[in-house]
Amino acid sequence: MARFVADHAVEGEGYRAAATRDRHAELTGAVNTLVLGAAPAGFNTDVGGIVDALSEAGITAAETARIIGAGATAASAFVAASEIGVKHVEVRARRPERAKALVALGDRLGIPVEARSLDGGRDAVDLTLSTLPSATALPVETAVGLAETGGALFDAAYAPWPSALASRWSDGTVVSGLGMLLHQAVRQIRIFRHGDPTLPLPAEAEVVSAMRAAL
Repeated sequence: MARFVADHAVEGEGYRAAATRDRHAELTGAVNTLVLGAAPAGFNTDVGGIVDALSEAGITAAETARIIGAGATAASAFVAASEIGVKHVEVRARRPERAKALVALGDRLGIPVEARSLDGGRDAVDLTLSTLPSATALPVETAVGLAETGGALFDAAYAPWPSALASRWSDGTVVSGLGMLLHQAVRQIRIFRHGDPTLPLPAEAEVVSAMRAAL
């Protein structure tokens, strides 16, 4: 019988342990769900979780995106952006040199990437994906500048909510990371049931409703 592991704290270890990996895991270099067995199978459900959270908020397409942060979650946000049609990505980080991995990911996906500091000039974008830790509070001037040109906001933070950045947002729809948390978990359950994160569960709407009520 197969056993399962779903734990964001072991993403790197899970990636190394996996004998096979889904496309999202291969692109991001992160596994958060591992089906154990003779040949452990690794999955990254965060990408799909972000796509589903955006779709639930009515965001199904964008041409340009800004990713705030250059850590592990940023790669999942990048791949999610690519899956809704983003054709140009701007990465904002305190240290733009940390965005090298995202530039390389853009090369693999055929998406140009521009890395800038948090306080550099700002061209308007359709969608911003913030991957900053929940407790991060940007200087007011920085947050306001990003909000004025950022389009819709997906913020991976969810506790406390609204995040410091979301509370400053003025340019469009705001989506909290709670949607990603919910929908990546749904994809994990699909894996546990079917071995496939894209195959819906029986009576999935009722499952999602019960999970949402438990949050």
